[in-house]
Amino acid sequence: MSQRRNGRVVSGIIALSISLVALMGLTFIPTPYVIQQPGPVYDALGTALSADGTEVPLIDVEGAETFPTAGALDLTTVQVVGNRQHPPTWFQLMMAWFDRTRAVVPIDTVFPEGVTSDERDEQNAALMVDSQHEATAAALSELGYDVGATVEVVQALEGSPAEGELEEGDSILAIDGSAVSSATALRDAIQEAGGDEVKLTVERDGENRTVALTPEKTEDAAGEAVWLIGITLTTDYDFPVEVKLQLDNVGGPSAGMMFALGIIDTLTPGRLNGGEKVAGTGTIDGSGTVGPIGGIRQKLYGAADAGAEYFLAPADNCDEVVGHVPDGLQVFRTEDLDESLEILEVIAEGGDTSELATCAASAR
Repeated sequence: MSQRRNGRVVSGIIALSISLVALMGLTFIPTPYVIQQPGPVYDALGTALSADGTEVPLIDVEGAETFPTAGALDLTTVQVVGNRQHPPTWFQLMMAWFDRTRAVVPIDTVFPEGVTSDERDEQNAALMVDSQHEATAAALSELGYDVGATVEVVQALEGSPAEGELEEGDSILAIDGSAVSSATALRDAIQEAGGDEVKLTVERDGENRTVALTPEKTEDAAGEAVWLIGITLTTDYDFPVEVKLQLDNVGGPSAGMMFALGIIDTLTPGRLNGGEKVAGTGTIDGSGTVGPIGGIRQKLYGAADAGAEYFLAPADNCDEVVGHVPDGLQVFRTEDLDESLEILEVIAEGGDTSELATCAASAR
């Protein structure tokens, strides 16, 4: 009997040793994943450290009267653990799989093949600059300022309908006779044409000309038809008020909506949020349209950990929000700046937030 018992003990020790060796081995095997987790939270109405370590306001306005603010308009971020050069270990992945605040995602979705970490950081920094530009345009437009929007061609893609017809620096003034006020408006007009020829009024070297193009059909990630003419665009603005948005260590476009709300709060009397702590996320363009972002679940948990009671989420992220809202956090869906302002008005007035649109009530 003792020999059997001893044999089982020895077998158990061998099995445990093999498991430990296997686990140790997994530690050194490269993984095709990275981990997303809640990142730092920044109050758009507060301060942050600049590149030289000086504490500066996130929003600094010159050329217009500003007003005191209170509470918080928190913009949320996602921190990525691992990259192509230093991927997380399998042990780290296993720990993340059991943590609801973190997500394990394929490395290609964060670090595309052939793109280095430095190149990704540069791209995200550029996206942040563009986002701040668009946030300023959306906020000032909402307040009645003329921001002098001009939509310009950055590039006509090879083999596209625009190749040879449009050039870098062309200003697109109108489509089918209707004035173009933003890149988003132009894309929407092309989409509404449904493949029919569109006529663009273009300014080049001080002269106007008409360019006729027939969009080409492609499909988006959801398999829906998208019509394109093959150009990349930028929108240039002539701001009557100087707005500096200073957040050097965060990249990407997802802070746009919260920056826009912060600018409006800074430039208007009263407290836009009623002195409450409100968080949110979402891209924004100059026309005020709020777009989807990545890592929404991690941002929800980051907001809750920072003490926020309310969260503004892009409508297009609702499917990812449902069932993943931390306790104590109310999440409201928004499609544009006007809806975000309406939500804040209800919060500020202590109104009935149960009447506001939520992802749980409107999930598709």
